[in-house]
Amino acid sequence: MHTHDLDISIDKISKIEGHADLDIKIRDGEVKEVNLRVMENQRFYTQAVQGKSIMAVPQLVSRICGTCSIAHLTGCIEAAEKAIGVTPSAQTILLRKLTMYSLMIRDHALHLYFFVLPDLFGIDSVLDLPEDKKEILHEALHVKEAGNNLSKLIAGRAVHAPFEQIGGFVNLPDPEETKKVVAELKSVRQYVMNLAEMFLSCNWDFKRQTNFVALATPDFSFLEGEILTSSGKRIQEKDFWEHLQSVVIPYSKASGFEFEGKEYMVGALARINLNKDNLHKNTKRDMARFLELFPSDNVCHNNLAQAIEIVHSIDHSIEILENTEFKKEEIAKPSRMSGEAVGVIEAPRGTLYYWLKVKDGNVEYANLVIPTAQNLVNMREDIKLMVSKLIDQGEETIRKEAEKLIRAYDPCMSCASHFLKINWL
Repeated sequence: MHTHDLDISIDKISKIEGHADLDIKIRDGEVKEVNLRVMENQRFYTQAVQGKSIMAVPQLVSRICGTCSIAHLTGCIEAAEKAIGVTPSAQTILLRKLTMYSLMIRDHALHLYFFVLPDLFGIDSVLDLPEDKKEILHEALHVKEAGNNLSKLIAGRAVHAPFEQIGGFVNLPDPEETKKVVAELKSVRQYVMNLAEMFLSCNWDFKRQTNFVALATPDFSFLEGEILTSSGKRIQEKDFWEHLQSVVIPYSKASGFEFEGKEYMVGALARINLNKDNLHKNTKRDMARFLELFPSDNVCHNNLAQAIEIVHSIDHSIEILENTEFKKEEIAKPSRMSGEAVGVIEAPRGTLYYWLKVKDGNVEYANLVIPTAQNLVNMREDIKLMVSKLIDQGEETIRKEAEKLIRAYDPCMSCASHFLKINWL
């Protein structure tokens, strides 16, 4: 039995969204500390939106993060509509689903192709792919572009989209452009299937039992539904705060969360574990072999789950676009200008909660629960267990495997650095 004393610091973990550092302290062969430090600057959005018109706030909060802007826009709009009595039309809901699908396609593609594939091939960057694999880079760019073009068609832009507003969309997709986007989505679908094959054959394996939490929707559209947990709970969206506890992480610029006093995981793995039966019929048909692996406790299967979600997003988008004639309609109006409500959607990295209180048309109180912040405690415990198993393999192995594990979560540190206002009682 060897005795080990190691202090390992990874500054600015590579190939994630935003900035984070990792410090590991090992004494006498035992892991004493694992500190995952979110290093993004705080931006105090919950304070910044107070006193602002509720009609303007969704666009303001979409600036929290460029990568996740559509998720923040949509989540805030849902909470705002419930608070001021806006009932969106069936057509608006379809357009929102397409907007969320566009986000999932491009965001998951960014993570899987550009952040994770280098680990799979043992290289620093996808630009270093060997010549016989260079075609993957071209496929990556085509998949990401297809997601961007779907965003532009439906929401006006891929980042900080202007068309989606409280009560509806101010512009409708052009029929000729719609045909081009459908053709593009069909053309990249096989590329994503190829990507999924790579992650299916990948032997990365890290298992630790945890509780998975996700919003389960009837058509896997990432919008309205019921919060499910792998521990068997079913929770209404409005009741989420009764089950979450904020956890102060003193060495980090982001707070964490526990679910009923224990760590938990949100994200694509949680969604596929809890809601795979509601995937699009074409996705279930062509990805049956992949879906056999779920439910899974292997955190690395979050990558495969994201690939499955891209295919689903493509399949359902094609179905909606080919079978819907969008017609000009009035933006739905508020029935009141004061109220309080919760909006819950599934962002790429997991469940996103918006809690708004509106008085006389202005935001009086805002509270956000960010997916990456919810994963921080679970991520820390995973790293701690993984490091304890790798002590005898040395510092370089620990560094490499710790980064790989963190990347499997696809953390967005820019969003996570947002602080909640905590009232100490």
